[in-house]
Amino acid sequence: MKIGFDAKRAYNNFRGLGNYSRDTIRILSSQIPDNQYFLFTPKVNSDIHFDTDRNCSVILPSSRCEKYMSSLWRTFSLTKEAEKRHLDVYHGLSHELPYGIEKTGIRTVVTVHDLIFIKFPQLYPFIDRNLYKIKYLHSCRIADKVVAISEQTRRDLIELVGIPEQKITVIYQGCNPIYRQQVPVALKEEIRKKYKLPQQYVFNVGALEERKNQQLILEAMLLCHTDFHLVIAGRETDYARQLKAFIQQHHLESRVTLLPNVSFSDLPALYQSASLFVYPSLFEGFGIPVLEALQSGLPVIASTGSCLEESGGEGSLYVSPKNAEELAEKISFVLENESQRNKMLEKNKSHLDLFTDETIAQKLKEVYFSSI
Repeated sequence: MKIGFDAKRAYNNFRGLGNYSRDTIRILSSQIPDNQYFLFTPKVNSDIHFDTDRNCSVILPSSRCEKYMSSLWRTFSLTKEAEKRHLDVYHGLSHELPYGIEKTGIRTVVTVHDLIFIKFPQLYPFIDRNLYKIKYLHSCRIADKVVAISEQTRRDLIELVGIPEQKITVIYQGCNPIYRQQVPVALKEEIRKKYKLPQQYVFNVGALEERKNQQLILEAMLLCHTDFHLVIAGRETDYARQLKAFIQQHHLESRVTLLPNVSFSDLPALYQSASLFVYPSLFEGFGIPVLEALQSGLPVIASTGSCLEESGGEGSLYVSPKNAEELAEKISFVLENESQRNKMLEKNKSHLDLFTDETIAQKLKEVYFSSI
């Protein structure tokens, strides 16, 4: 089978959509090596380290004009590029399908991560959210199959935009195997010293933005009767100024470390050196940092109201994303009870089976064959 992927995010995005794209391509090319995989991307960011198997071919714009107008190449020219390769299936890994592909006879699959731009429009500029609505919903309607990365996203697709239930398959996203590998003690100590971190800390990973809701953790620090150091690793946005003002106002400078420029290779050591992972996001399509934390052997406290109960499993604890007192109580409860931490981790061992490479590859294979 010849399968094409929209690989723009795989080669140009460091965060969630990029991680999903890279991991999906890695899983399929290794688990189902007899297929041919074509990775269409307008450019390749040399700062992103992404090795592919020999059954993968990277397809870039061929002319100077196409390279200069890369967004138009991705939207309009990919259909012809897909036809040239005689693809059986084209999979848009991040909400989009190229214009006109529904007329080619190539079967199409599109992955939808979330509909946050519809549920929380105030978080997006007017032009962006309306552009997303036009492009993403069009892709869902013309696709032969839609992959939702959580039950929450599946429900939103049905209830908010009217996508037929039988057209949607829920396939959880995977997790880079780097998080399952035990980091040597010496390397963890080296990374801890590199970032000037204490021996014990509570960890959070995610862009410093309003939706990620990191201020709730800061508010919980003021209410928590257990002292702890908080480390937040993530790209800074305007919301970072609000967090820094709160930290200064409440004299938390010595208890909070912000790490805006953490290299990917350092993340496993940072996860595995932490005592607890806290993720109070207002809304997520999946919440990959929760899965990364679980794979790293960390107990997790996450928020209710979206899909995080799916990614975190029954062994994790959950709080309202607007209740700092509840979060403070749960943090103290976990940090002060080793038996509780062990119980949480033990309970989630079977939960992690949902996210293995083998499970994900088999489900995607079924979707591809059912679309033909």
